Amino acid sequence: MQKTLVAIPARLKATRLPDKPLADIGGVPMIVHVWRRAMAAKLGRVIVATDSAEIAAVVRAAGGEAIMTRDTHTTGSDRIHEALTAIDPAGDVDYVVNLQGDLPTLDPALVTACLAPLATAQVDIATLAAIIRDPSERLNPNVVKVIGTPVDLATGKLADGDGHQARLRALYFTRATAPTGDGPLFHHIGIYAYRRAALERFVAMSPTPLERRERLEQLRALEHGMRIDAMVVDTVPLGVDTPEDLEKARKMLG
Repeated sequence: MQKTLVAIPARLKATRLPDKPLADIGGVPMIVHVWRRAMAAKLGRVIVATDSAEIAAVVRAAGGEAIMTRDTHTTGSDRIHEALTAIDPAGDVDYVVNLQGDLPTLDPALVTACLAPLATAQVDIATLAAIIRDPSERLNPNVVKVIGTPVDLATGKLADGDGHQARLRALYFTRATAPTGDGPLFHHIGIYAYRRAALERFVAMSPTPLERRERLEQLRALEHGMRIDAMVVDTVPLGVDTPEDLEKARKMLG
């Protein structure tokens, strides 16, 4: 994965936690924490794609690279695609990791793990999942579940098993409690790795019916027949969406 770009989309328009990327955690803005963890993964070039001069300023002050984008983007995928096109018009980058800017406690190893399914040529997009251990998360619509079938780690082909394998081929994403019956449920972790061609195809698509119904952007790819595989990992990084989440992050980073 020598030609990999890690892109962190960031904006200031969060409703539940205004100015979220600039939130102070131990004297450091949250977006800088995320940038540092992306750098620690050592996968390649790391950029922050933003429409905010304030975000760009704090990233650059920390030694990072910020790329200014339009303020009309509705998704992070659109924003990182604009940044990619601006910095790499020759098409040298082969893989793009879309890393959310609200994961200040992220284990850098998860960024690396996300890329692994792209070693299978048939996989367009890769992501992460974790077995749900907390019973309350099974019923929580804010916890997105990935429904998938196990695949062999070496070949990417369907495998026998009960779902505890380390990789799934995604069949659906939902806010509902699914699938029914005995067996594990999987918490989807919203980090994505795209083949460049897959990202370009994805952003050119119009929103789809199930995407709008579930309010889950990744369903657009499945509805258009793209393949998404998810690596199963042991931990779910803390996503900071509320003031309560921010306090948790501050305690964790001490």
